[in-house]
Amino acid sequence: MGFVGPERGGVIEQAGLALDARGNVRTDAAGATNVSGVFAAGDVSRGQSLVVWAIADGRRVAAGVDAWLRQAPMARAANG
Repeated sequence: MGFVGPERGGVIEQAGLALDARGNVRTDAAGATNVSGVFAAGDVSRGQSLVVWAIADGRRVAAGVDAWLRQAPMARAANG
């Protein structure tokens, strides 16, 4: 069958990550999940795809992580 989505249980359930309608980890445009400070990219958030998309996702989400880390600690706390 190949890749059929991220494995349920484990980290995804323990962290309380929200899933989209296809069963992938739901993220915003920056790769942020519903859990503050947790980001996802590649197959886990996009679904099975080409490696070039995974590379692009990694770069996009790295920029999102950088922006999140550059926020003042109080702003991060206020944003969840």
